[in-house]
Amino acid sequence: MTPALTAHTLTKTYGETTALDAVTLSVEQGALFGLLGPNGSGKTTMIKLLTGQVRPSGGTATVLGRDVAADPVGVRSLVGIIPEQETPPSFLTAEEYLRLVGAIRKIPDVEEGMAWWFDYLEFGDKRDVLCKDLSRGTRQKLMFAQAFLHRPVLALIDEPLINFDPIMQEQVKDYLAGYVKEGNTIFISTHILEIAEEICSDFAVLHRGRLLSTGKVADITGAGRHLGDYFLSLVRTGGHA
Repeated sequence: MTPALTAHTLTKTYGETTALDAVTLSVEQGALFGLLGPNGSGKTTMIKLLTGQVRPSGGTATVLGRDVAADPVGVRSLVGIIPEQETPPSFLTAEEYLRLVGAIRKIPDVEEGMAWWFDYLEFGDKRDVLCKDLSRGTRQKLMFAQAFLHRPVLALIDEPLINFDPIMQEQVKDYLAGYVKEGNTIFISTHILEIAEEICSDFAVLHRGRLLSTGKVADITGAGRHLGDYFLSLVRTGGHA
């Protein structure tokens, strides 16, 4: 089976700073994959490279069989993306924004999809509120809705639960778990290791732009270890757990 995405020696530099250093990994279809790392480790850069928002300084990446550097718009048309910062257009209401997304993506049943998301994430009372006036939690709900409105086979999410209260976190975790059970793929970046241990099937550890480890979460927990302990041992020793 063709992987959902691959990276081969993927590198990104900014001047003399190396944000991502020759990262190679592969994500299977149907995985809930967690890219783990402390702040500044290169997680957001990795997602921007995989979605064609920035060009690599070296290496290659493929997403759903497409070369990202050669066809970044094509990749973004297929996947769902939730960036690190919630950035819906300030001058649109929540409903107008989702309707715009539906028009751009040519979603035939957009009204039905919008209604479902307003109900599921419990923010229907905010549909006529300008995005600039929404709380951070509500903006994140809106960004979730736009990412999944076209039901992509792959979604890439930067820190998916950071702005949600505990009740909404459980709601979103249930949705993500159900989504991959349908055969779709989720790629998340996070530094919240407890959540990664709970919901992810596979993981990679990134630190200072370098990939330290990849594997199955079940292999770590099955050996009687917590993913957080394994992560900390890798980071503290530079890759030797």
